[in-house]
Amino acid sequence: MSTPLGRTALVLVLALLATLTGCAPADTRTTIALLLPESKTTRYEAVDRPVFESRLQELGDYKVLYSNADQDAAKQQSQAEAALASGAAVLVLDPVDAEAARSIVAAANAQDVPVIAYDRLPSGGGLAYYVSFDNERIGELQGSAFADVVGSTPGDSGILMVNGSPTDPNAREFETGALREIEEAGLTVLASFDTPDWSPDQAQNWTAGQITRFGSRIVGVYAANDGTAGGAIAALRAANVSPMPVVSGQDAELAGLQRIVTGDQYLTIYKAMRTQARLAAEAAVALANGEEVDAETTVDGTPATILPASVVTVDTIMSTVVEDGVYTIDQICTSDYAAACAAAGLQ
Repeated sequence: MSTPLGRTALVLVLALLATLTGCAPADTRTTIALLLPESKTTRYEAVDRPVFESRLQELGDYKVLYSNADQDAAKQQSQAEAALASGAAVLVLDPVDAEAARSIVAAANAQDVPVIAYDRLPSGGGLAYYVSFDNERIGELQGSAFADVVGSTPGDSGILMVNGSPTDPNAREFETGALREIEEAGLTVLASFDTPDWSPDQAQNWTAGQITRFGSRIVGVYAANDGTAGGAIAALRAANVSPMPVVSGQDAELAGLQRIVTGDQYLTIYKAMRTQARLAAEAAVALANGEEVDAETTVDGTPATILPASVVTVDTIMSTVVEDGVYTIDQICTSDYAAACAAAGLQ
């Protein structure tokens, strides 16, 4: 049986524990929010996020608040609001929809939180920094290399254009640059499609319909990225199209490189995505510490860094993605691709 003294001591101990729990040290690390648009394009989860987070760890003890919007502009708006409510010092934003992202930037500006535009440029300005690529130039690289190998399209033959998402401002720039080169080469565009959400499934379904419509008249498929290229190639394979039309791509995804090795896809575009992610992390730290970001140029009045890109074919895999450490030969040339890699001299 407890005594009054014992009960008093117990109460004091419990009170002390409650006080200590209430005074537990808060997480005082500076929070930086990374808001990416989708995961159907594999680069975001495979490259951008891990490289960004790794660079922040190298720069100091920063907390990363990561969100992926799954191609849903309303979801991204909610994620941005949650990041601001959590005290994010900087938003690094790759918008699902350039127009819809205006409200995200405005809300951040209202709280004096700088916004870095990552890869895609939101409409309306109010940005602290922008890091991306020359998207029209990328389209020109795609279109020129694609047209060179397709050659002319005599008679009633022609190409299909599988463009990117209509809500992505970069997609329109890719198309503009590519179409300039395609038209200059005298290629006939049989049909063109803006792929909702950059969806490989949507690209596959549309391409399947065009195969039914045009059949052997299709000599090439301009696909804006490797995901849509994969969808188009799946449709071509399912329809037993032979020979395989020339197919382009972008982003140097592992699956895209493996399709290049087997000959299903002719080209992709290698972009310095790791450099892009590291620069975004470095800029975020500078802005979080009240410093300005050094930039070599401006885009729509925003300080910007525009990074280079290059065409990758089976002949240049070694000198681009392998040499830069993006993928190793072992990663590309798995057992399913060993014979094709050997035939291509990739060993």
